[in-house]
Amino acid sequence: MVGQMRTSQAKLGLLVAAVVLVQFFTSITGTEYYLTQLTMAAYYGLVVIGLCALMGYAGQISIGHAGFFAIGGYISALLTTYDLTPFAASPVVGLLKQAGLLFTWENLYGESLLTCAPWTAGLAAITVAALVALVLGVPVLKLRGHYLAMATLGFGTIIYRMVLALPAFGEADGISQVPGFVLLPAGLLSPGAIMITGESNLRIFNYYVAWTVLLLGLLLLLNLMTRSRSGRALRALHGSEEAAEACGVDTSRAKLQVFVLSAVYAALAGVLLTHFNEGIGPEEATVMKSVRYVALVAVGGMTSLWGALIMGVGLSFLSLRGVFGSYDDAVFGLILLAVMLFAPGGLLQLSNRIPWRRLWPATRHRQS
Repeated sequence: MVGQMRTSQAKLGLLVAAVVLVQFFTSITGTEYYLTQLTMAAYYGLVVIGLCALMGYAGQISIGHAGFFAIGGYISALLTTYDLTPFAASPVVGLLKQAGLLFTWENLYGESLLTCAPWTAGLAAITVAALVALVLGVPVLKLRGHYLAMATLGFGTIIYRMVLALPAFGEADGISQVPGFVLLPAGLLSPGAIMITGESNLRIFNYYVAWTVLLLGLLLLLNLMTRSRSGRALRALHGSEEAAEACGVDTSRAKLQVFVLSAVYAALAGVLLTHFNEGIGPEEATVMKSVRYVALVAVGGMTSLWGALIMGVGLSFLSLRGVFGSYDDAVFGLILLAVMLFAPGGLLQLSNRIPWRRLWPATRHRQS
């Protein structure tokens, strides 16, 4: 246990150092625009590590996590763009404004809008996603294997068709002009508001915010999976559900808890990335997006949160930079197929299958 803690601390230290070095390198080379894609990749990484906990530790596959991402992003976007000015005289709206749950801001056209504050909208969106996961998980998690995959695929398809068809969600255009997620109001620490937004003057700040959220999410999962009773129950469940039940583990409750937690991670990522991009479209809810998350978990290793984070962020960054071009979806489908056939433990675990101890003495003998 002590050795695992030291290893995790060393990995965390290296990752933090890498994050800082990347920002420093982009600043001195004039390539800070890379930080925009790295920020977005970090939020996608949050979805990936949450899904990794579900697939790798609880042994449950989900092809509907893009739906939870969309629930978080769309609800937060809707609540922060729906103008309540016509209802300003209403006592309910007045009470909400006095409680600080509403705020006034100007859109691109200079129009003053009274909407839900981003904190209010974000918490509401995450709560809705958690409740949907709870209601969905009770019947769905009784299924196994491809039946579970098909059920979550159906859920993801329903969410995609809803955001594509409902006028409130902007249909095929999505929701745009979403305000930034204000963390600190103007005048508290700086003349302007400190917020999650895609504005270039806050690019470095948002880069560190995204990676802080991702690392905190990773630390929470590492503590839950290695130190808590729930984590031990999940590891037993992953090994054998029947054996875990024989040992007194409430497998249904354990699977439901990690399913809801992974949905919360996806919804949180959806909320923050929507405010960073100042909008969201139906492409975030497609089935292919869910398949991509599964592929990122698989390529990093389903039982490795570190591997899922590294590969998830790395491949997402390459995709956002347009490296794969118009073959983007095909590349991720090919990656998933190749990993399942040749590296089911993930690319980062391939080194464990190479007989280094056999190669090393032979190398030394040849050199001598």
